[in-house]
Amino acid sequence: MGTMTEKKEQIATRVAYGKTLAELGKENPNIVVLDADLSGSTQTKFFAKEFPDRFFNMGVAEQNMIGVAAGLASTGKIPFASSFAMFACGRAWEIVRNAVCHNQFNVKICATHAGLTVGEDGGSHQIIEDIAIMRVIPHMTVIVPADATEAKLATRNISEFFGPVYMRLGRSNVPVIFDENKYEFKIGRAPIVKAGIDVSIFACGVMLSRALWAQEILQNEGISAEVINISTIKPLDKETILMSVRKTGCAVTCEEHNIHGGLGDAIAGVLVEHNPVPMKKIGVMDQFGQSGKADELLIHYGLTKEKIAEAATEVIKLKNAKNC
Repeated sequence: MGTMTEKKEQIATRVAYGKTLAELGKENPNIVVLDADLSGSTQTKFFAKEFPDRFFNMGVAEQNMIGVAAGLASTGKIPFASSFAMFACGRAWEIVRNAVCHNQFNVKICATHAGLTVGEDGGSHQIIEDIAIMRVIPHMTVIVPADATEAKLATRNISEFFGPVYMRLGRSNVPVIFDENKYEFKIGRAPIVKAGIDVSIFACGVMLSRALWAQEILQNEGISAEVINISTIKPLDKETILMSVRKTGCAVTCEEHNIHGGLGDAIAGVLVEHNPVPMKKIGVMDQFGQSGKADELLIHYGLTKEKIAEAATEVIKLKNAKNC
């Protein structure tokens, strides 16, 4: 897709979600939206303005919000339930498990303000465990859009997909990577964003842009990195993952999440069973977040293009030593 500079237009995935939801409301009268008193932050305010009779502010009661969403789904409605990720899946996890997933109800939990890029809200709100705790629930689909384009297309896609979905969205602006007129989002598909032969770099969410910047660093060093967008964490596109590592022989994973239980562990599970290769994980090293500016936090916790490039170089060395 050419080079990926750091001067791209930047839009928050939550904004793309909110605006798309309002568009979908005009197209499908069965779509209803629930929010836990945060519609200005989650961007469901656009839907609320257009369709006040189909918007429900549930107050600061996330467990009740998910329970009501399950009830609405049982009547044939398509509920989108939104709050901060810390609360939509953290506080409401048992209701998500028993009311939504156990019944395989058609509830879309679209949670914003996930990861370190919540920024100044601090460690209490910077959930870095949500991918882990949501992907472990049977029947749950887990999606992490990389940019506004993918967030828009994913919102449309999940409105037509039947079943429980958790979609992880961010607060901060992120680079727009994909052209809406050319990019296609499909649940369970991991597109190769940049082809390469020396190392596979698997990334999700805000870390895809960092992976592409790392690819440029590596290219300048004569290393050909393949960058794959794992926007669907569950179900994983095992075929693409294995096809890539069989070509490159080593892997790096990148996520704005704890290294335990997230994208890295999901990829490692596939590789250790089908095709073990040298691999390193870029993510939060089992620590809580802290208050600070979003970009500064990513640097502080080592979620940078430089760290990705270093990890890629290290796994290539391990691969070469293994093959000697």
